[in-house]
Amino acid sequence: MKKIGFTTTIPVEFVLAGGNIPVDLNNVFVCNSNPNQLIDEAQNDGLPRNCCSWIKGLYSVAVKEKAVDEIISVTNGDCSNTHALTELYSANNIIVHPFAYPYEEKDPYSALKQQMINLGKALNVTLDMVYDYSKITDKVRDKLKIVDKMTVDGYVTGFENHLYLVSSTDFNSDLDKFSKDVDYLIETASKRNIDNKYVRVGCIGVPTINPAMYDFIESKNCKIVFNEVQRQFSIPSRNPDYIMRYIEYTYPYGVMDRINDIKEQIKIRKIDGIIHYVQSFCYRQIQDILIKKHLGVPVLTIEGDSPGDIDGRTKIRIDSFIEMLEIKKKKGIL
Repeated sequence: MKKIGFTTTIPVEFVLAGGNIPVDLNNVFVCNSNPNQLIDEAQNDGLPRNCCSWIKGLYSVAVKEKAVDEIISVTNGDCSNTHALTELYSANNIIVHPFAYPYEEKDPYSALKQQMINLGKALNVTLDMVYDYSKITDKVRDKLKIVDKMTVDGYVTGFENHLYLVSSTDFNSDLDKFSKDVDYLIETASKRNIDNKYVRVGCIGVPTINPAMYDFIESKNCKIVFNEVQRQFSIPSRNPDYIMRYIEYTYPYGVMDRINDIKEQIKIRKIDGIIHYVQSFCYRQIQDILIKKHLGVPVLTIEGDSPGDIDGRTKIRIDSFIEMLEIKKKKGIL
């Protein structure tokens, strides 16, 4: 049994069906007792300061901490820096299996299917084995849909929603325990009083490196009812065709696919405003232009760099944004 790490969400059933342990390197990094030390170690090895902290963390977790035996590196559909990161892994004698989501392919279904077949060969797993294993993980993913619905209804906090959905990339490396943890959350949260705060906010963009922002936002007259990318990481599609689920998964593809998904969720969840989190030095910051143009609700863009609390200036901007939403809502403008 090997620990198979990966750099972003992949079809995790390929790892599980082969009897191996999935490890999302992002989760290992951000949950480390001292993630900033991992960043320092990467910089000491030569990674530039003006490089995304997630990339530095992914490097140190694998190379310095030796947290995994092999790595599935997503070379298309995530960060362009992953290409160089993959080279660093290989140079440090780590076995790397490349995986690429199809982008601007004439036949994306066939392209993705071939990527899955190649991944299966590398891990000694067939598509049939993956399909069969997905029947097990689907039961857990269905529970996460309940958690997401309970977030909309006010029982589950924005941070809990973030934590459990983002952890579904690797099921915290223990599917059975993760499933029981989700059961416990559903049971305990269902006994809470509904949180009927006035303003309903959605969080979009890459999962924040500063999770403390959730408690700060919800300490106001504000309820977070949507985590866009985290929800996508949980693979919300229940298409009977396993490959199609990862075609319908919006994160690796163009921003307009994401925007259409967000607009739909804004209507369903009755969202008053959006907080768009962007990571320092990430190309996805540029997509903020299109996001603000197309969403049709107020958008506040905040930027994070390293793990820790959000800074004072960002807190003031969030305060002002929520106050503005309250005023607009009372006037019936939203």
